[in-house]
Parts: sequence; C-alpha cells; structure tokens
Amino acid sequence: MSRFLLRSCLATALATSAVSVSAETTAQALPETMQMLQQAIETTTFEGNGQVPVLARYLATRLESAGFAATDIQIIPVGETAALVVHYRGNGYAKPILLSGHMDVVAAHRADWVRDPFKLIQQNGYLYGRGTADMKTSLVTLVETLMRLKREGFVPSHELILVASGDEETEMATTRELAKRYHDAAFLLNGDSGGTYGADGKPVVYEIQAAEKAYADFQLTVTSPGGHSSKPTPDNAIYTLASALKQIQGYAFPVQTNSITLASLQTLGAHTPGPLGQAMQQFSAHPDDAQAAAAISADPAYVGQLRTTCVATMLSAGHALNALPQRATANINCRIFPGDSIASVQQTLAKVINDAKVSISVQPPTPVESPASPIPTNVMAAVTETLHQRFPGLEVVPGMDAGASDSMYFRNAGVPSYGVNPMFAKPNDSFAHGLNEKLRSSEVEGALDFWYGVLTRLAK
Repeated sequence: MSRFLLRSCLATALATSAVSVSAETTAQALPETMQMLQQAIETTTFEGNGQVPVLARYLATRLESAGFAATDIQIIPVGETAALVVHYRGNGYAKPILLSGHMDVVAAHRADWVRDPFKLIQQNGYLYGRGTADMKTSLVTLVETLMRLKREGFVPSHELILVASGDEETEMATTRELAKRYHDAAFLLNGDSGGTYGADGKPVVYEIQAAEKAYADFQLTVTSPGGHSSKPTPDNAIYTLASALKQIQGYAFPVQTNSITLASLQTLGAHTPGPLGQAMQQFSAHPDDAQAAAAISADPAYVGQLRTTCVATMLSAGHALNALPQRATANINCRIFPGDSIASVQQTLAKVINDAKVSISVQPPTPVESPASPIPTNVMAAVTETLHQRFPGLEVVPGMDAGASDSMYFRNAGVPSYGVNPMFAKPNDSFAHGLNEKLRSSEVEGALDFWYGVLTRLAK
C-alpha cells in the first residue's frame, strides 16, 4: 500500500471514529453561550481601555475547558491590545480554513444610552449592549461552536484556525499581523454581512460578503497666522475649513456598479415594499437610471452600495478662547468603491474643495485595496443548506459590504474571504456603532445552528 493511500485510509478511519455518541443540542449549548456573551459584553474592549487581552484570556480559558490543548491557543500581544489564535487540528492535508472575528468594540458613554451599554440586558425580545450586533454575539457563538464540536469529538478534514483580532474598529494592527502570519489558507469566513428582515419581520435575503469597500481617512488642514480675537482678520483657519467641509457635503461621487451589487439590489428590491423596492429593481435592470439611483441613495442603509462616500467625522481647531485660530483640522472618512484608487479619491476631494489653503493628507494606517472574492460552490452550498434549515427557500446572494472588516487585509494577502454573519436584522435596526445597540434575542440560537451547520458541512 502506498504512503498516500495509507494516509487516506487513516484519515477516513479517524473521521468515521469521530462520530460522537453524545452530540450536544443547540438548546444545551445556549446557557453556556449566554454566560460567555454576558462576560464579553461586560468586558469593556474599546480603544484605550486595555481590556482586549482580558477577553482573549477569558475565551482561551473557556476553550481549554472544552478540550483544546493550551499549545493550540495563542494570545499575540500587539501594543495595548491582542489577537487570539486557536488551532482546531484536522486529519487532512488540505489548506486550513480561517475563522475571523474581532473582540473590540466602539466606545460607548453610559450617559447617552437608555441602558448601561456594558451590561447585557434582555428586554422586549432584544438583547441590548455594546457588541451585541457588532460583533461579540457572532464571535461568542463561533467560539461556543468550536467548543461544542471539540466535546463531541468532531475531527475536521481541514484544520480550522480562529483568528480573532483586537482592534478591528480602530488601527487594525492585530489584523495586519494575523494576515502576515496566516495567509496560506483555503479561504476565510468572517462574521460580517448577514441576513435582512423585512418590515414585517420576515427574512428577505441573506448576503455573503464577497467584496467590501476600501477604508481611508483623509485629514484636511488649514493654518493661518492667528492673533488677538479682538482684531479679527479675513484669513481665519476655521472659516476656511468650514467652507471646504460644505463643499464636500454638497458633493456626491459618481454612481458605480458591479455584478455583486446589482445581484444584491435585484434580490432586495423584489422583497422590499414601496418606492425603495421599485427603485432597487429598476436600478438593477437599468444602472443608468438617475432617478432610481437617487431614491436608493436617500436611504442611509443603501447609499454605500452605489458609490464612494466621504463624510466628515471629527473636527479640531484653535488653541485659546480669546485667540484667532492658527490651525484647524477635520477628518474625512471615505468608503471607496472597488475599482477606485485611494489617490483618485484624494484628487477628487482636492478638486471639490478647490482651495490651495486646504491641505489633504492620507492618515494611518495605510489604506489597502481589497479585491472581490468569487464565492466557490462549496461555501455557497454550505451556507445555503444551513440557512434553509431555518428559513426554507431563502435567497442567498453575494453582497458588498459598505464598511470595512478584517477581511480586507486577508484579501489583500491573497486569501479569498467571505462575510457570513449568522445573524439577521432589519435595515437600520441594530444601531451598531451607535446608541442603544441591540440584537433580536432569537438570533443567538440561530447563530449557534448556523455556525454548527456551516462548519460541519465545510470541514467534514
């Protein structure tokens, strides 16, 4: 018998012997999941708080309790934050499958929220708390699924590697480090994108994120001589900057399309009532229809699907209450449509502002462009079959994320990456990054079923 045949027979035997006699149910996994989610929400992992390593250690401890060897778990410090890497060893020789999520969240201020953002509160059919939607629930249910599979004795054909970043919401330094270390992989699954509920609460469509817009921050800077505030001059840095910002506010980048966004809008349009749904269907058939594009662009949930967007997000100016400003700056955050370069967007901003007094500089980290990832049949089939167990007949289509995720660095490193958020939500209903972030309570069980079904189908 050849070595190759011997290895194949051994792998088959191991896989057969790995069938558990005590498979857990989702209902059995739910209490442990909620306990971990509560701990995750209460761990304040926003920038500058130094708590990401705390959450990483907590998750590592839980994984060890389920049977993962300590040698298969690594916490990688990066500045004040950290990444968590977990190897789920397989019996095959194929490239590993990467599983991505992030442990950090956007900061939240208790005084602004109706409820404490760092307490997991269940009320009116929703879970409230920072990270419920983005993305601690997705990460915790993924970790719970790995624990559940390990306890069941499941041996995957592909090694599964969890690569959880610690600063996806800010610098992405941990993401860049992970992409450098783990770029030799079959593909990556990231808990982004996801499913959409209609106004009636019924599922409309599920999107697999196959592309995402590039992320870039540009700083506008204006300087002037300053002086005593009792002697105002026409050369005022604040007024010059304000004029530049008004120019950007009034500008819309040209409408753009690709096969992914057109397919997504066509499906969404068929299930979206009223003028918005009609506009989506009209635009997907006739992308040159300016009226349809304007109707879609008027909805914040979909404007990013049609064009590059740039918006002011931060301001700083002056050095004293009684002095003319010597310096004024503003941050312009841009989400750049695939195919547009960072340089071309910077040139467009300069042309729109049309004022040599305003300098424009690209801010760190250096933006990366992220090519689209065609979805292979095995990924599409695993996601579709799993979702159809919960929502029979639901349409599953490729989608483009208007935001930025860890996937962009992995795509840039040559790893095909797919956003497969297990949760569903209505457009504009989760308040991710905003006040009173929430998630339907029922999505936790759905997420557990999703990760279990997808992973066992892809790695059996």
